[in-house]
Amino acid sequence: MPRLVEPTAAVHRSFLEAWDELEPEQERWMGARGLWQEWTRQELEDPGEFAAMVEAIKAEARPDTEIPPDLVHQTMLWYVEGDQWLGRLSIRHTLTPVLHELGGHIGYNVRPSAQRKGYATRMLTESLTWAARLGIDTALVTCDVDNLPSRRVIESAGGELEDERHGKLRFWVPTHVS
Repeated sequence: MPRLVEPTAAVHRSFLEAWDELEPEQERWMGARGLWQEWTRQELEDPGEFAAMVEAIKAEARPDTEIPPDLVHQTMLWYVEGDQWLGRLSIRHTLTPVLHELGGHIGYNVRPSAQRKGYATRMLTESLTWAARLGIDTALVTCDVDNLPSRRVIESAGGELEDERHGKLRFWVPTHVS
């Protein structure tokens, strides 16, 4: 059964295979960057570089990690089954004005070969517990106006539409189940 976990070097091969499924303009979906460095697909072939990226991503969640003033701490989680990397999800601990307008607290992506299997819905639903532990009572989650699958994912997790801004639908999703 797939589950959300902290990034791990155990999915190295599968992470790279997922990257190979993407079009060049989609590479940012992989989240192959830390606060101070971004890795290329070629660099991550090296297991040591991959391990360094994993540690850099984990560091972004720690409150004692210094971050640039325009960024926020975030917890990135990977959706994995065994050694298979299926997707990623980021929980931003706070919102900047830009995140409040466009990005929200939670963003997620599922690798192309794993789409249409209900993983995004399970990822978002499972992440709400993590968000609650971070002190987020209601999470802002956004999607493009024309992204009906993502809208369904957000609504199935309890998202209530607030409005549309700049081509994005903005939903508030409770993180505590009553």
